Order: sequence, then C-alpha cells, then structure tokens
Amino acid sequence: MVYLASWDDFLEKSLLLFRSQPDKTRYSTKYRHCDGKLVLKVTDDNQCIKFKTDQAQDAKKMEKLNSIFFTLMANGPQADISEVRVKEQIEAQPAKKGRGRKQ
Repeated sequence: MVYLASWDDFLEKSLLLFRSQPDKTRYSTKYRHCDGKLVLKVTDDNQCIKFKTDQAQDAKKMEKLNSIFFTLMANGPQADISEVRVKEQIEAQPAKKGRGRKQ
C-alpha cells in the first residue's frame, strides 16, 4: 500500500496497473466529511496505490479519473484516453420568459 504525493504519478501508475490486469483492477473512493479528506485507491489485490488529499479542487481530478476508468472499462484497456473530458459545471441560466403569469 503506497500513498503517492503527486496526482500525476498516481494517475500514471493507476493506468499502468489497469492496463496490465484489466479484469482484476478496481478502484474505490472514500471521503471523510469530518476530516475533509478524500482517499482514492486503485488495486489489483497484489499492488495497491493510494492518493490522499484535503483540497476541494481535487474533486475535479477525481471526476477525470472516473471518466478515464469508464472509458477504459467500456472500450478496452488499449482505448485512447487523450480525448476524455470532464463535463463542466452548468452555469446558472437566466430565467426564461414564457407563457407564465404576467407580473
């Protein structure tokens, strides 16, 4: 069980782990609200890689990891992940004028 300090190292090693054994590799997330800590874990039962953070902006990184793993699981371990994008948060849209009651 290894905690990696760098997100880029964690992402690279987790992708290598998945591509080496796609049938056995899995990942999990754990969030402790009282501590404000997020732990991501990727394992294949022989090797375990973890990343721990308490930064709120790292939630976007977790979303990107989810998108990458979904792409790899759906399209196979050799799928191209360079085009994987995370959906941007939808901005609050102004109220539409329609057929409602006039004020």
